[in-house]
Amino acid sequence: MGAIGLTHAGVIAMEVLSVNGPMTQAQLAQLVRVQAQTMGKTLSRLEAHGHISRQRSASDRRSHVVSLTDRGREAVAQAADMERAVLAAASIDPDVLRQELQAVVTELATRISSPEVKAIVATQDPSLSVEAN
Repeated sequence: MGAIGLTHAGVIAMEVLSVNGPMTQAQLAQLVRVQAQTMGKTLSRLEAHGHISRQRSASDRRSHVVSLTDRGREAVAQAADMERAVLAAASIDPDVLRQELQAVVTELATRISSPEVKAIVATQDPSLSVEAN
């Protein structure tokens, strides 16, 4: 992803935001399965390049809500285009691969995650419930 000025960690964070919408920095770190401090460093870089914005949460002044900017949405689209180009050269159907990876992530998240993460994952797959497990 270096060709578009993004780290792998940055792309992952922005893809999660693209799919799930704005969320707290702590929720994002938990979904991506990194320490909050690590996520903070990634978000600082993304914010410096205009890909995300962070606003203090209205309900909890100690936390920040992270959102994609228009520039961030464009970067996510560019990263997806690059991914498709690489996979096309490797004769892998990117849609099938993405579906399979999402199934793996969903399964793992519902088995070992907190209720907050399960709720976010469940919004992507309504057949999952927060009460599962």
